[in-house]
Amino acid sequence: MAIKFLGTGFYVPERAVTNDELSEMVDTSDEWIMQRVGVSRRRVSTYETASDFAFYAAKSALESANINAEDLDLIIAATISSDTVCPTVAGTVQSRIGAKCPAFDINSACSGFLFALDTAVSFITRGTAKNVLVIGAERLSKLIDWTDRSTCVIFGDGAGAAVVTSGDGYLASTLYTSGGNQVIEIPAYVGASPFYKGEEKKPFVFMDGQETFKFAVSKIVNDIKYVTEKAGLSLSDIDHVVTHQANIRIIDYASKRLGIPREKFFVDIEKYGNTSAASVPIALAELNSSGLLKRGETVVLSAFGGGLSSAACIIKW
Repeated sequence: MAIKFLGTGFYVPERAVTNDELSEMVDTSDEWIMQRVGVSRRRVSTYETASDFAFYAAKSALESANINAEDLDLIIAATISSDTVCPTVAGTVQSRIGAKCPAFDINSACSGFLFALDTAVSFITRGTAKNVLVIGAERLSKLIDWTDRSTCVIFGDGAGAAVVTSGDGYLASTLYTSGGNQVIEIPAYVGASPFYKGEEKKPFVFMDGQETFKFAVSKIVNDIKYVTEKAGLSLSDIDHVVTHQANIRIIDYASKRLGIPREKFFVDIEKYGNTSAASVPIALAELNSSGLLKRGETVVLSAFGGGLSSAACIIKW
């Protein structure tokens, strides 16, 4: 059904912030962060934007796919942290790589890349696009309260990208949204209107950690079961699982509840932290470049995040 992957790529900024550095800023420790979250260090921007990350990841994906920018029919970028409302991240990438196709952004928080991928599938299935560049790019460091130890230890910056084309490797998918801001919220800048009298909230990540954890484990397990069954496969048929890299304990719990061996879950959270919509494509690109992912293998992609939202798909690589 619909697509196959031609290539993948990713980019993270050079600056790494270690747990020991954070312990000098807030009341935390390397031991606490590693046990609770599983992050050893995270990459943060010192001068680059989310569009810069997306551009470098896109170039890497195009090189991996062995196609030129002129061959693209569509670019879709998922982000919650674009440095400009206009132009879009996708539009900026389109201009910088020299593509001539339509380009637009979508936002479904940490599930955004899989929402964008499913959107690409729709365009390809309808025959209105053949080659689509799908990107997840985030500069989350600008949305973090660096005095809040419950959130500043989790997140990082970066981008991942994939080039997909027509094929028969997209076996099943599911998308989910339950609107509300009770569990996760990132307020936007309220603006400077002299007429607006509403509440002004700081534009930082708010997250109820316990509720997020319960939602995440439940959705990973249920979504993976659903797409596997929908594809006519069993959980034992899965060769690799690439989930949103939010918390190592979430991945551990999901592995146990699904009965899928932990070694089948690709994990890079220790190096990059939670990069929101960039998380799944970065992990997929790393898995692909590692040589562990072979053509014909079955891969499940799964994500969850603010919105609340979740998404999963099962693909034949």
